[in-house]
Amino acid sequence: MADEIILLDFWPSMFGMKVRIALAEKGLKYEYRDEDLFNKGPLLLEMNPIHKKIPVLIHNGKPICESQIIVQYIDEVWKDKSPLLPSDQYHRAQARFWADYIDKKLHLLGARLWRTKGEEQEANKKEYIECLKLLEGELGDKPYFGGENFGFVDVNLMPYFSWLYVFEIAANFSIEAECPKLITWAKRCMEKESVSTSLPDRQKLYDFFLQLKKWHGIE
Repeated sequence: MADEIILLDFWPSMFGMKVRIALAEKGLKYEYRDEDLFNKGPLLLEMNPIHKKIPVLIHNGKPICESQIIVQYIDEVWKDKSPLLPSDQYHRAQARFWADYIDKKLHLLGARLWRTKGEEQEANKKEYIECLKLLEGELGDKPYFGGENFGFVDVNLMPYFSWLYVFEIAANFSIEAECPKLITWAKRCMEKESVSTSLPDRQKLYDFFLQLKKWHGIE
């Protein structure tokens, strides 16, 4: 009997994108349900009554919430194909650390970047670039963050690069000029079908971003 997998998601979500990449890496078929976050559906409220947020993975009727937890769950349950976390316990801990850093630091700085203007935006831009440079240093000369193989940190970081076009226009700067190795890494990741088919078109994201600014009353 095949597994029943349902993903409750919202297409521009960086957190949802990482789950989509992980599912694609494992070659898993699933039912995708895009949620209206302004009018949350009964299934989302039932499956994630605590946070009432996407993404939620429903595996054979049982919900798993929070994107990093979902990706780890996917890796542990379907462990026979494309392992995402390294087998060594220390390296697993390091991968979890960097993924947590990305979600907490990069997500917050990205939000500040497009919500501010003038000197405040310049300060946020500087901090955002410093954060990326730190990640670039961790990448070093490796093809992927875990070494030779695409893995957990790559899955967690690539969705942020899908928003790169938006952030560059919003804050008027070039990531490639500041962090060329990261751009080379991102292009390498985009050559993977599991990544390229899981991320939305950048123009579509930018159109959503313009709508987002209107919702927040930002000119």
